[in-house]
Amino acid sequence: MLNVAVIGCGYWGPNLIRNFYSLPDCKVKKVCDLDSRRLAHMQKLFFAIETTTNAEDVFNDPQIDAVAIATPVRHHYEMAKKSLEATKHTLIEKPIASSSVECKKLIELSKKKKRVLMVGHTFLYSPAVRKIKDIVCSDELGKILYISSRRLNLGLYQTDINVLWDLAPHDISIILSVLNVPPVSINCQGKAHINPPIEDITTMEIDFANGGFATIRNSWLDPYKVIEMTFVGIKRMLVFNDLEPIEKLKIFDKRVETPPYYDTFGDFQYSYHYGDIYSPYLQQSEPLKGECQHFLDCIKNNSQPDTDGLNGLQVVQILEAASKSLKKGGGKVELSDFGKL
Repeated sequence: MLNVAVIGCGYWGPNLIRNFYSLPDCKVKKVCDLDSRRLAHMQKLFFAIETTTNAEDVFNDPQIDAVAIATPVRHHYEMAKKSLEATKHTLIEKPIASSSVECKKLIELSKKKKRVLMVGHTFLYSPAVRKIKDIVCSDELGKILYISSRRLNLGLYQTDINVLWDLAPHDISIILSVLNVPPVSINCQGKAHINPPIEDITTMEIDFANGGFATIRNSWLDPYKVIEMTFVGIKRMLVFNDLEPIEKLKIFDKRVETPPYYDTFGDFQYSYHYGDIYSPYLQQSEPLKGECQHFLDCIKNNSQPDTDGLNGLQVVQILEAASKSLKKGGGKVELSDFGKL
């Protein structure tokens, strides 16, 4: 039985507590937050947990095996560093840190301490995304021409990061996992409307080494919540709508075909193929529960997480390049050191 502690009981921390609490092979021993009222609320929901307002109580507790960190991003590196130094296995919510330099230090420290370091790219543990990856790998869609992603909402406004760092890690992690091809350049533009220093709408473009292309649009200022990704292949197209309760994936047997040869302009006609639309079956399960279970399994089996420190570093490297482009008002930023420690 592994003893787990959760640091941060704001927006996401309670979800981690609930899922770890439901798993039979671990015990949520301690929960930490600066807000004593949040801690009192957690104790009402989960009777057996201990609470503290001091994170050092977590790091200094020899009975705690693993720590899950759900603090604001600006505290991720500091908290994760102390956790690993205290020889605790460490799960950090996305993004893993505020810079690639911090990511590399955490990866090095986790190797030195021989502890699991994992980042909470929750969507990679969803049945829908795992199915998308299987479909793309099977070549059912053919070569992927481009990916279009929209993650829009009204809020939640953050005070320490912009909408790019808040929402785009989800889209980036999915795209990297599905394509399994390194990006070569990033272009990003955006605007800050409510809080001048913090962009609340961004549009990012990613070029890949195989000629692939992806666009990611993120916003805290849309009237409707949208979580949708479109994968356009040379054979078929796939749409992932995470807000659909059952049919989250739809595959469209549609494509554009060009004639193999033509002698005159009159012979040159595009043909449009329209076929069936179908929705693959997905087993219903909570992605976060799968993420928490995977974290525990990696600890028990001494194995590498699917979303390890390197995976977190790659997402942060793209965010850094996008931030550089954003500050310039747009323009391509090369990713020459992508994935390098």
